[in-house]
Amino acid sequence: MTDTRRLIVIIGPTASGKSARAMDMAPRIGGEIISADSRHVYRRMDIGTNKPSPAERAWIRHHLLDIRDPHEFFSLAEYTALARAAITDVRSRGKVPMLVGGTGQYVRAVLEGWQVPEVPPSPDVRARWLALAAEQGGEALAAELRARDPAALLTIDARNIRRVVRALEVIETTGRRWSDLQQRHPLEPADVEIVYVNLPRDELYARADARLADMLERGWLDEVRRLLDELAERGIQANEALRLPAMSALGYRELAAVALGQAALADAVEAVKRETRRFIRAQDTWFRKIAGSA
Repeated sequence: MTDTRRLIVIIGPTASGKSARAMDMAPRIGGEIISADSRHVYRRMDIGTNKPSPAERAWIRHHLLDIRDPHEFFSLAEYTALARAAITDVRSRGKVPMLVGGTGQYVRAVLEGWQVPEVPPSPDVRARWLALAAEQGGEALAAELRARDPAALLTIDARNIRRVVRALEVIETTGRRWSDLQQRHPLEPADVEIVYVNLPRDELYARADARLADMLERGWLDEVRRLLDELAERGIQANEALRLPAMSALGYRELAAVALGQAALADAVEAVKRETRRFIRAQDTWFRKIAGSA
């Protein structure tokens, strides 16, 4: 009989094989996969985000894929609420929920029960902080958050400019600290099984490079071109499009520069490789903390 309290959490850096592990495990335990990837929520961003294929979705039921258009706002608060609801839904049908993905903040928010405030975006405030990051760099931005709310950086990667800007935006618009607004109702640890999938760093880099080549072969650059065209049809021109949260997914801005004739493909590929390696290192730090706290 299925334990309706059970939650499997499969985490790991990009290219570690966590999705394959989940797809192998799911049919054996009666599992359904709940995405914990902040870019899988966007429709028509499939190749570059390595989203599960239609065949994989037909085989194993997936949740929280394709729920927003690329130009639409999607918050951590929305994700946390939707993920908790999906866990409840899967359990109610006698299945085992499997939280799978590479966005560490999403995973922690679900496991630790963050009650993130629903604060609407403030474009003017956000633009001001983004301008500071552009002029003085991410370290200056993180210093601003540290001065206003040092506890916030316990849950936000200081190198993630979009997350730091969002925290500063919330602080400025509400007059309260980001960390104070995050009440917590953690899941019972005994019900959570964390599987940390990882590989030696050199092997991860090689796998990430091979996956990048495969995504380009499958038409990733054309996907980016279609995305830019779609946004332009909505009146969102290139400069504005590149600032959308959806476009901060690994590689999309670099390939957009190619599509716009602003960069050579070979240079963009090298930039994506460098950024992917940095991201893998950051993910490893996040996930070791999560796995160690289980």
